[in-house]
Amino acid sequence: MAKTHYESVVVLTPVLSEKMLQDAVSSFEKLITENGGELIHKENWGLTKMAYPIQKKTTGFYQIFEFAAEADAQIVDKLELAYRRDEQVLRYLCIKLDKHAIKYNERRRNGEFKKAKLVDNTSTAPIAEAKVATITSEEEE
Repeated sequence: MAKTHYESVVVLTPVLSEKMLQDAVSSFEKLITENGGELIHKENWGLTKMAYPIQKKTTGFYQIFEFAAEADAQIVDKLELAYRRDEQVLRYLCIKLDKHAIKYNERRRNGEFKKAKLVDNTSTAPIAEAKVATITSEEEE
């Protein structure tokens, strides 16, 4: 049976220490793997300002989990239940990824979008230098 890919974004309270943050993240990772899920990628976005206050807090620690599980598994229900019970979680969102989102996440993990910006910036500089070189050579004649 094919595995279904999911992505879960969690916003944790900003008053956590580094150790408490790591403990919370590791408990969610453990919950995913113990219930038959395969953790594909996790990413910590760090302390980020939110668009609006939640529980009188304007910032939060963002954590993203991408995982795969069997289609009939109850892993998402168990994960959301754990999020609701945890006082450290301000908001969460779990979504099922389609084939386009899976491909996009793979490309983002491989850094394809960051490399495109670097290539564009370096390609304009040699052209400007080439124009300067041709102008100076015309002036010498």
